[in-house]
Amino acid sequence: MSIETPAADPVSQLLARLDVPGPRYTSYPTADRFVDTFGPDAYRRALEQRAAQVVAGTAVPLSLYVHIPFCDSICYYCACNKIVTRHHERAGEYLEALQREIDLHVAVLGRHQVLTQLHFGGGSPTFLSDDELARLMDVLRESFTIDADAELSIEIDPRTVDEVRLRRLAQLGFGRLSFGVQDFDPEVQKAVHREQSFDSVRALIEQSREIGFTSINTDLIYGLPRQTATTFARTVAQIGELRPDRIALYAYAHLPQRFAPQRRIHAHELPTASDRVHMLRTAISGFQGQGYTHIGMDHFALPDDALAVAKREGRLHRNFQGYSTWADSDLIGLGVSSIGKVGRCYSQNDKALPAYYEAIRQAKFATVRGHELTDDDVLRREVIMALMCQGRVEFASVERTHGIAMKTYFASELERLRPLEAQGLVALEPTAIEVTPLGWYFVRTIAMVFDRYLQSQTPQDRYSRVV
Repeated sequence: MSIETPAADPVSQLLARLDVPGPRYTSYPTADRFVDTFGPDAYRRALEQRAAQVVAGTAVPLSLYVHIPFCDSICYYCACNKIVTRHHERAGEYLEALQREIDLHVAVLGRHQVLTQLHFGGGSPTFLSDDELARLMDVLRESFTIDADAELSIEIDPRTVDEVRLRRLAQLGFGRLSFGVQDFDPEVQKAVHREQSFDSVRALIEQSREIGFTSINTDLIYGLPRQTATTFARTVAQIGELRPDRIALYAYAHLPQRFAPQRRIHAHELPTASDRVHMLRTAISGFQGQGYTHIGMDHFALPDDALAVAKREGRLHRNFQGYSTWADSDLIGLGVSSIGKVGRCYSQNDKALPAYYEAIRQAKFATVRGHELTDDDVLRREVIMALMCQGRVEFASVERTHGIAMKTYFASELERLRPLEAQGLVALEPTAIEVTPLGWYFVRTIAMVFDRYLQSQTPQDRYSRVV
């Protein structure tokens, strides 16, 4: 996919009409649609169904996400579920709870289910000491079988690691690192309370390559306070110098009414909507000019990276961590607030640490909400994921899988796409829907047309803006 930078006026005009809050579609239905009637018993039933599929040889691959909520210091932009503390001894109690939660899963699934992906996120997983990370990995290896070709990844706060720690992570089996950069401009870093120099990050990435990590990702955010088109273009150029294998480019969502740390950000220092779209356009053209493939929406990858290969081969998918190379897999979420997907069920653990601990002490799953997908959910998920990942929906493929006629089932949705087609965002072909180069700026808006849960209401401030 190649995105040409369109003229400023048409994009600005579209932005004024289409830059509304909208889901990122790391799942469909989205997590805000989960209900509290889906609890531990429903989650256990989903695991039991998977266990039966394993015996029958029909189970899909299994991924695991482990949430480490602790951070040493607060980043004002952050919307993650985290606990800011200098008391590292708190990690001990958390690791004990994780081990009990793992034991609960093993009791239902059986020991040594094969993992094809393992991801540590947060918070900051490197809040844990090397010994604590080793202890957790030992528990996971005793409980599951980690496939020889499995992807093991961990999120890194560059301020918490050095070469010695990087080597220890490699020894533990991690092959992919994700460095939280956000922005290299010193004034922006001060405004969001996350200061780390370009030189320090460059040194860590160079060391990571020397150690032998197979993939390095950097996270960036546009729309932060004190950012300008000029300063962000400089960060884009600096990222190009680092040459990470993957780049995640996220739009900052200023929702201070939901996320208390964001109340420390001065709204008058935030860039305008016009500035934000200019930053996005500059980043897309900049990364493409550096030889990156635009995977979709907010991800870029070098042409030989697994994400880019999956994109070319039509195997790209989205899950709760973003774009993924595994199109059809179950995901177990461990830890406070973790989200998982098993079969047709989404689930989420309690977001409050005391409540999470109490559930685990009682030998119960900490599931407090979730959603069991209907046939309509599964159908719409396929359409939305095709738009988000491939930028194209082939009617025949959907019709064969679900036994429906696209033009009949989605008659009203196709009609609502007509104005977007007139604006140059989609092409409505006789047998397909195609997202145009301009439409990739607004792909979330296009996907929202097929979201049944949004059709009866206007998106509120629960979502970030689509650009």
